[in-house]
Amino acid sequence: MSTTFPPLALPTRLLHGPGPSPVAPSVLEALAKPCIGHMDPEFMRVMNEVRAMMQAVFRTENEMTLACSGTGSAGAEMLMDNLVEPGDTCLIGVNGVFGGRLAEKAGRAGGVVETMELDWGLAFDQDALIAKIEETKPKLVAVVHAETSTGVLQPFDRLGEAVHKHGGLLVMDCVTSFAGAPVEIDAWGVDAAYSGTQKCLSCPPGLAPVTLSERAMHKVNNRATKVNSWYLDLTLVGNYWSGSRAYHHTAPVNMNYALHEALRLVLEEGLEERFARHEAAHQQLKAGLLQRGFKFASDPEHSLPMLNLVSVPESIFNEAAARKQLLTENNLEIGGGLGALAGKCWRIGLMGHGARSENVGAILTALDSLG
Repeated sequence: MSTTFPPLALPTRLLHGPGPSPVAPSVLEALAKPCIGHMDPEFMRVMNEVRAMMQAVFRTENEMTLACSGTGSAGAEMLMDNLVEPGDTCLIGVNGVFGGRLAEKAGRAGGVVETMELDWGLAFDQDALIAKIEETKPKLVAVVHAETSTGVLQPFDRLGEAVHKHGGLLVMDCVTSFAGAPVEIDAWGVDAAYSGTQKCLSCPPGLAPVTLSERAMHKVNNRATKVNSWYLDLTLVGNYWSGSRAYHHTAPVNMNYALHEALRLVLEEGLEERFARHEAAHQQLKAGLLQRGFKFASDPEHSLPMLNLVSVPESIFNEAAARKQLLTENNLEIGGGLGALAGKCWRIGLMGHGARSENVGAILTALDSLG
């Protein structure tokens, strides 16, 4: 029995949760460009330009900068699988869901994991982190720069020197901050970092920008054991991106087109201008929410401009039903709390193409409709 399905018909949503974010029309148009082979010289040119633009946004000269095939979680797994060998001591900062996932990934790679934990919604004091590094002298330290589950922006500028003092590597999760707030890979001494396309890049989900320093690549190239994952093995993938161009796996060609256009738009706008736009949208939303009686649930001294964590108002008896109402009646998507914050908080995103005054106005109007 044959079954037929109609062509896709989808609503246009205001994407203001924790991601994906609103996608610029030209990025969607790039997705629709003709598909060519992943070994085509023209695609190699695209890859080179994507790498150069990622280096500019990461603010790094790292040769090993690439777009990992997969979402930000694949980027995290790529770094943990390549940089952690069985028995390596790893110190992971956990102040939210994604710090916990880093600890899980480091453990699965064979690391001996010690976590430094903090109440959700707070940022680590760098002095406290440095003291823990001095105490444990780990081979790898991983901390989330922008904790998507709590809306916290973690200071990072003093950690690299402390980690390197004992021969360790510093890893950064900048999934939510990349292209929306300063990420200074070289200046901060970060050895490896990963992000995702669906946050402040305003590109559909599917690729993970990744960068590794020469120090990190020395670790990769001098492992005593094989990398646990064949698909994410940087000794293989790296040759496709910046070495002999040896075939490894079929790259998502059209997604790289989209990333190319998203990065082009970032650099065309200018990084400082883009950061200022995210901050301005955040301040506009914050003022509007406070005026309406909302309370922020993250550390006010270290709040992410692109991901706003607010307590669910006491007048809302069923927060999931309220979010469903926003989606069905206003086409507005906001995120619920994760983990310990589930049912208690909302996560309101202002990322990339969506970090604009008119978007903030639409969010506040929709919230007013809840009564």
